[in-house]
Order: sequence, then C-alpha cells, then structure tokens
Amino acid sequence: MKKLLIGTAALAMMAGAAMAESHSVVRMGTEGAYPPYNFINDAGEVDGFERELGDELCKRAELTCEWVTNEWDSIIPNLVSGNYDTIIAGMSITDERDEVIDFTQNYTQPDPSAFLAMDGTELDLEGGVIAAQANTIQASYVAEQGATLLEFATPDETIAAVRNGEADAVLADKAYLEPIEAENADLVFVGENVLIGGGVGMGVRESDGELREKFDAAIQSMKDDGTLNELIAKWEIGEQF
Repeated sequence: MKKLLIGTAALAMMAGAAMAESHSVVRMGTEGAYPPYNFINDAGEVDGFERELGDELCKRAELTCEWVTNEWDSIIPNLVSGNYDTIIAGMSITDERDEVIDFTQNYTQPDPSAFLAMDGTELDLEGGVIAAQANTIQASYVAEQGATLLEFATPDETIAAVRNGEADAVLADKAYLEPIEAENADLVFVGENVLIGGGVGMGVRESDGELREKFDAAIQSMKDDGTLNELIAKWEIGEQF
C-alpha cells in the first residue's frame, strides 16, 4: 500500500509539473453517465448540470476548457496520471479521496441518497442485497451497514440488478434516482434517505494548487451572485446555498 501511494504521489508531481507553466487548455474530466449531473446527449456531447456549471466556471476563471469522458472506476487514477486536469463528475468530497487528490469547495450541498426497489420490497440493511456503483460513497455506506453489497461499474447496471432480482434495492443519489422512479411504476423508494459525504466538488491534482484556487474563486462568485442556486434549481440537484 505504501508503494502504491508513493507511486501515485510521483505521478501527481510529474503531471502537475507538466501543467505548472500554463493552463491554456484545461481538460475537464467527467463520467457522462450520471444524469442530471452529467450525461451524453443525443448530439453525442457532454450535457447536464455539471456541463453548464463547468462552462461557466471556465468563463469566470478565464480558462479555455475542453471536456473528456472517463469511466468512473478509473476517474481518479487518470486525473493523477495527467489524462485530464479536473474531475467534475458528481464526486462527493470525502477524507479518503482527499488523501489522493485535492478538492475545490463544494458546489452542491450534501445530497440525500435513497434506496430504490421493486414495488413491494421491504428494505433490509442487515441481511439484504444492495446494489451500488463501485467506488462511491453509497457503496461504502452499504458495506458499513452489514448488507451484502453488489458493486457495478455503471449506474445503469445497478438499476438492472434490481430489475432482474440480483439485488433487493439500489442506493444512489436521490437526484439520479428520482426521474427513474417517476417513469417506472414498478420501482419505488423504500426506507429512509441518508446523507453521506460533504457535498460535491471539483477534483484536481494535489500539485495543482493554482488551478484549484481559480476554480474555488469562480465557484464562490457563482454562490455570491446566485447563479449557482439557479443552476441547482434548474437541474433539481438538491438544496440551494
């Protein structure tokens, strides 16, 4: 584990050095598979709350940005190795992640997570089988409760696991699950909502403090003038600031 952490730190230093002179083009890394935060629209482009947010942040920070998609499982390692310069992908700020990368201030409040199941299912957090996307705060929460955790690479697979009977329920951000629940009469929320994590922020390499500061200032300016709350309301993300 120590060798792994040292290797990760070395990669971060090299990637940061490459970006130190100029951020003429900042590559914004996202998943593109977690609406309403981020998704790929019919034109094949990154869309959603974080696309609008990221474009506005880049404008305010006077940065030229381009969007890069990456699978969730490797989104942090590929930031560290320099494949892109930020993560803006519905990533909750946690102490564990903060040991590997740095975060800006949060641009959403801690969003409730919810359990979605087939109609008639009773939630059992001790003896049940719960699906969650791998490497998420929801997966960690399920594991801590004692239920059997089934992890999947994509959020779509977690829903499929509930439908085909592999899992009793899925735990995910309520903002992601609400449209699915509304469009499918056989899927319902069960149990109580849970609050996990410290809100969502942008991830940057630990060596990239200047870039973090620029985005921090841009996020604060959007909080101050109310435009961040407008985006949160438009995309129905959760509580406003």
